[in-house]
Amino acid sequence: MATHFSFTKPQLDALPFPAPGERVIYHDTHKNAAGLQLRVTSTGKTFFIQRRVDGKPERVTIGKFPDYSIENARKEAARLTALIAQGINPNTDARALKTETTLQELFDNFLQHRRNKRGAFLSEKTKRSYRYDFGLYLSKWSKRKLSQLKDTDFSNLHTEIGKEHPTTANRVIAMASSLFSYANEERLFKGANPASGIKKYPENPRARFLQSDELPAFFSALAEESNETLRDYFLISLLTGARRSNVQEMQWSQISFDRAEWRIPTTKNGEPQTVALTAEALEILRNRKTDNTDVWVFPGTGATGHIVEPKKAWKRVLERAGIDDLRIHDLRRTLGSWQAKTGASLAIVGKSLNHKSPSTTAIYARLDIDPVRESVDRATGAMLAAAGVKPIGGVVELKAKLKKQQR
Repeated sequence: MATHFSFTKPQLDALPFPAPGERVIYHDTHKNAAGLQLRVTSTGKTFFIQRRVDGKPERVTIGKFPDYSIENARKEAARLTALIAQGINPNTDARALKTETTLQELFDNFLQHRRNKRGAFLSEKTKRSYRYDFGLYLSKWSKRKLSQLKDTDFSNLHTEIGKEHPTTANRVIAMASSLFSYANEERLFKGANPASGIKKYPENPRARFLQSDELPAFFSALAEESNETLRDYFLISLLTGARRSNVQEMQWSQISFDRAEWRIPTTKNGEPQTVALTAEALEILRNRKTDNTDVWVFPGTGATGHIVEPKKAWKRVLERAGIDDLRIHDLRRTLGSWQAKTGASLAIVGKSLNHKSPSTTAIYARLDIDPVRESVDRATGAMLAAAGVKPIGGVVELKAKLKKQQR
């Protein structure tokens, strides 16, 4: 059979396989062939081109037939021929691609070695969040080499997620951009960041907190919660306004009953925080301390040793209270809102919640904990009074009051 002809699929399908160890080369004579050839062995049929690069013969493999159609093979042969004409060796790029970092390898490296501007490694909470988002949205590309990911991949992903979850879409793209920035810093990747420059969706700041008319039902629902650890966790979250991760990771060694303080060694903004504990918060903690010999104030059964995700209990509380659209984080905002309601300045609110912004940092630095404590006392007192579990100006044994409500 002739070895030079214009390739067609029926002809290539009909080509016989030679004996093991032998091969036959066929040449495409089509006007758009661009030097396309087919190598047939006992194991298969493969498209390729043969060219001289830097004076040396170089064979560049295109792909298997019939997985690669004749038309696509001709187009690829033309593209490769054009690269060679520019002095570029396609095989060199292909060999480099084999050793290039994959997205999964980059992600693992990032979690292990990435440091923030202050030189600290990523927190475990941040790592958990990154792993969740990566697994849900980026793991489908985990085996791709970094140079194979394009800006259109990320812009399309942003659009897809943003149809229902714009804030999540922004967060995922921000993480992807951070990954590629890190890759550039560590010389794992050369080229433009494919996840940068994507226009973010507008995000409306959340302003949800417990209103006066919701507090009685909320406290009544808490009183009916059978899991005392989670009930106390929700109460301490409300009475301290601390971030949920900090409350989950609260340790007895951080509590001073004498000073009525909780010292958090590291918070989200990278700085420690001293939280003023009200009489009601101290009462809850003292009751827990009596029965609790664990390191953690709110122990759990998972690998961390403390509670991690109390979604089921939170859902039960909200259903009993008949309250919609309230998140655990909204308890933090609730304290701040009630502080503002009871006359606290924004600086006091910011200090108690450990907010950090350039415009108010200098003010926070001059505040001690006493005015913060007074503000938290007034705010929690007003909330408990609105809930019907505390007379105005009085101090209540909160756990006992809740038990009475439950009965």
